[in-house]
Amino acid sequence: MRVDDFDFELPTENIALRPVSPRDAARLLMVTPNSDQLLSDHVISELPDLLKEGDILVCNDTKVIPARLRGKRTGRGTTTPVIEVTLHQKISPSGWKVFAKPGRKLNVDDTICFSSTSDVCMADNLQANVIAKGEGGEIELAFNLTGPFLDAAIASNGEMPLPPYIASKRPCDDRDLKDYQTIYAEHTGAVAAPTAGLHFTPDLVSRLSAKGISLQYLTLHVGAGTFLPVKADDTNEHKMHAENGVLSAELAEQLNEAKAKGRRIIAVGTTALRLLESASDENGKLSAFSDSTEIFITPGYKFRYIDGLLTNFHLPRSTLFMLVSAFSGLEEMRATYAHAIDNGYRFYSYGDASLLFPK
Repeated sequence: MRVDDFDFELPTENIALRPVSPRDAARLLMVTPNSDQLLSDHVISELPDLLKEGDILVCNDTKVIPARLRGKRTGRGTTTPVIEVTLHQKISPSGWKVFAKPGRKLNVDDTICFSSTSDVCMADNLQANVIAKGEGGEIELAFNLTGPFLDAAIASNGEMPLPPYIASKRPCDDRDLKDYQTIYAEHTGAVAAPTAGLHFTPDLVSRLSAKGISLQYLTLHVGAGTFLPVKADDTNEHKMHAENGVLSAELAEQLNEAKAKGRRIIAVGTTALRLLESASDENGKLSAFSDSTEIFITPGYKFRYIDGLLTNFHLPRSTLFMLVSAFSGLEEMRATYAHAIDNGYRFYSYGDASLLFPK
């Protein structure tokens, strides 16, 4: 399909720079394509009343790391240009794939020093060597630390990787350390939040449980590639960046049994959806998964497993808007987004949400 088919005009005033408080006070637009009423307006706190007893919400419990690092290139001439990197996929205990700005100022074998205390690289400062250069500013780095030592150094030197559409408007601050993390975040490794989960509060989880709606957890470490624009003219020419995920055999068995009994599986976020779809076979059976996935879902895709999707509002021409259009219908999503814009819904990571059902 043409990427232009997924374009729309979004006023800047619809882009949320901060979340609402409390989290479950965000607005919720429910989309039911196969009913007489396509759209209905709600708030997140109404979710227990909008779902059915027995529904299972599958959440992504990845934890965002402070994945944006700023340093200086050293060891080549007298200039030490400032380099900003955003980690996006861990490939070894000491290696990461990153997006670098400006990537053109880096060559293979260059060193980047991320010292927060000095312009000079010392033995106890975080630094990395450029191992390889890819397309679109992607760089492969080998750090001088490994395992938990590297994790601690990244936590000390990095900052929360706010999406570009927020970071371009304001700097990251202490509020983001909490705001840009779900309440059930557990397994560190994401460089972007699974934002549909940001709406959950302890009270909401308790009320869902009281209604007989359970939350189950898988892990997909969201990569910075989720924010990359689609530069191709045709969706067939776009390549997704890989993201690492884990779905346990126990959860796979539990969800398969529930689905066999007619219970609905509702993904909380496109990341949970992508892992569920990656881990299911053509017969709709889920299996354990521990691998990377590059699944790219566009209209025409036959969904294997999920029955519903809770997700925020996405960018024009983005792979995520393509995904929701595949799930609920392109024309339906155009109408949904037009309604959301006209009625002041807040878009993107800190914005409002939609509850989508399939066409």
